[in-house]
Amino acid sequence: MLSWWSWRDRLAVLAGLVLPCAVCAALAPFRFSLPNTDAALVLVVAVVAVAANGHRLAGVVGSISAAVWFDFFLTPPYERFAINDRTDLETTLLLVVVGVAVTEIAVRGRRQRLLAQTDAAYLDAIESTTALVEAGAGPSHLTAHVSNLLTTLLGLRGCCFEASRFGGLPRLDPDGQLRVGDSEWDLDQYGMPERDIELLASLHGRAYGRFVLEPVAGLVAPVPARRCASMLASQVAAALAGQRRAA
Repeated sequence: MLSWWSWRDRLAVLAGLVLPCAVCAALAPFRFSLPNTDAALVLVVAVVAVAANGHRLAGVVGSISAAVWFDFFLTPPYERFAINDRTDLETTLLLVVVGVAVTEIAVRGRRQRLLAQTDAAYLDAIESTTALVEAGAGPSHLTAHVSNLLTTLLGLRGCCFEASRFGGLPRLDPDGQLRVGDSEWDLDQYGMPERDIELLASLHGRAYGRFVLEPVAGLVAPVPARRCASMLASQVAAALAGQRRAA
């Protein structure tokens, strides 16, 4: 969720560079008997395989690579970056257009899958915390559970709960924004700062403790994740308030 370029995306970009070249080189011995339109269809399959990852750069690289190596290996004059036939030129351009179009479809599909997965993760976090609260879990068990959830949801290096200390740290507000003193920190531009952050466990304006977050400098979780974190902290505050009243 936090990594812009995962290992899978790196492999996809590498495949976009190498796979079309390998396919064209394999088809080259048959270029006198294999129609270029058939060869282009084989290349489209290769481009679709790369674009199916849903990474835009990989799909675009694969499309351009397919067009370049189709020109080099499969269109006269062979093994030169030149095209003399208008039909071959149109086929080459169509390779790029089809590849980019397939890539955009795959990118949208990947985005929708990611949204569904992250929404499910937020719901699971809230439901599991609610279940602990309803079961009457002790403060240490509950806060440890939420600390682990916050570490995962926000991509933190670590997280702990403090029951009696407030202030002195940048604060993550319920709306997902970060405040340093009286000013708002631009998370979109700078990401998370290099220092610890506090997330108050508060209810009706009263704080019952804070979660001290240890962020990875420069990275930032999406706004829904940060708002979910505030909801989890509020659940902890509600549970602590109820336990204090019962005592």
